[in-house]
Amino acid sequence: MKYYALAVLLPLLVLAAVTFGVGKLILAVPTGEAAVSRALAADRTGAWNVFTDYGTHLSDTPYIVALTALTAIAFRLVYKRWRESIFLVAAVWSQSLVFLATTTPVGRHRPEVQHLDPAPPTSSFPSGHASAAVGFYCAVAVVLTMHIRNRALQIAIWTLAVAAPLIVGFSRLYRGMHYLTDVCWGLLLGVVCVVVAARAILYRRSERV
Repeated sequence: MKYYALAVLLPLLVLAAVTFGVGKLILAVPTGEAAVSRALAADRTGAWNVFTDYGTHLSDTPYIVALTALTAIAFRLVYKRWRESIFLVAAVWSQSLVFLATTTPVGRHRPEVQHLDPAPPTSSFPSGHASAAVGFYCAVAVVLTMHIRNRALQIAIWTLAVAAPLIVGFSRLYRGMHYLTDVCWGLLLGVVCVVVAARAILYRRSERV
């Protein structure tokens, strides 16, 4: 228990504090991001509206929750142990906990453009969709490429794993739901949570899980 407190909980507490601080700093310093949101809103087309609608769905909360549960079960059945499943759940839920702990206290308003999606009660910073996409897709890629030795297949898996969060991030930006820094910090938040979970659970050799 002490190990996990130091290896998982402590980094997440630090990450939450840093996320809160960065969010407040962004609110205090003019970033010029509103111009990016207005430019994207002005250039919207029917085709891109449809594409980004699908892009957003890649990390909608119900989908991520269901995919995480199903994939965790699949990992347990395929690899005959819990380590990969616990890692996946930890990676996905750790970013969610940091997001939930910081988004309301930061309290950033969403861009003042037409929103193409319903605005959830959380604030604009950070992007929960972006962090969830990294948390799930990249965590799955870490597990798969740890067990697959084919180099071409590893590259294909990571290409998809990186593309998914980028598509989600652009979709949220395009649809007026987030500023650029919201998306960028959401992606970084997801990466850190995957790394923390991997080091604490997936790559730990001192005990069998």
